[in-house]
Amino acid sequence: MSAGVMAAAPATATIVSALTVDLEDYFQVTGFEATVPYTSWSAHESRLEWNTVRLLELLEKRGTRATFFALGWTAERHPGLIRRIRAAGHELASHSYAHRLVYRLTPAAFREDTRRAKAVIEGLTGEPVLGYRAPSFSITRRSLWALEILAEEGFAYDSSIYPILRDRYGIPGAPRHAFPIRLGGTPGLLEIPPTTLRRMGMNLPLGGGGYLRLFPERLFRRGLAAVIEGERRPAILYVHPWELDPEQPRLQAGSLLSRFRHYVNLDKTQARLDRLLATWPFGPARDLLATAVSAPGKTLDQLAA
Repeated sequence: MSAGVMAAAPATATIVSALTVDLEDYFQVTGFEATVPYTSWSAHESRLEWNTVRLLELLEKRGTRATFFALGWTAERHPGLIRRIRAAGHELASHSYAHRLVYRLTPAAFREDTRRAKAVIEGLTGEPVLGYRAPSFSITRRSLWALEILAEEGFAYDSSIYPILRDRYGIPGAPRHAFPIRLGGTPGLLEIPPTTLRRMGMNLPLGGGGYLRLFPERLFRRGLAAVIEGERRPAILYVHPWELDPEQPRLQAGSLLSRFRHYVNLDKTQARLDRLLATWPFGPARDLLATAVSAPGKTLDQLAA
């Protein structure tokens, strides 16, 4: 077993993957931020509660528990929804307060944003927030300092490093499966990257979101089967409540590429997700903490290389 990587499960063990939800409204996505800035969010019709309830009903039907990475801004305005998610047995984690890309923030601004979101969510649930996911996976080589701040602020795991090459995010050389991050004298973190499939010398994204909607369903499922059944590793999937809402307002915002990524195949998300949940067992991301090994892991210098 290589250092810093979770051991593959025995062939007889049941692989329980992680289902995660980025609790955002349709107008809060990074691709639209130039024309729908944070300061204008309150002016838009919110469809978050209705879409999240639809998702909660699907999860209840399949007996699935998930991790909801909530924005602090959203939690403040929808406290009943946050409590309903927790009452249904799901984990609440942080997706920042204002959905600002980490590598555009100073360390001080990032710490303030992170503390604010954590306090809001913990105040509503009465439980410690263990997990964090950066907006648009924006912990990259130029913002690895954020991991030290997360550890200092009491987080146990992060799910922000996507081991792919993408225009807005990604660290292609990072491990594909959950691994500890060594932080010197600071307690470390478990990094839980979204799922990728290794083919032709590169990592192909299979974490969900737009990839779940864009890729042919049969191809997507074959990729997940290769990871879960072939590699004997848990998949880490993510979805947004707005992805279950093909009737959401069509914003004339962002680039043509951003609008394509956002709106493609919205009418297919719910059925595709339902079939995934019927095929493989999923649980919250925090459950992976118990499977992490006490291996050396990766240092920030190694991730930056």
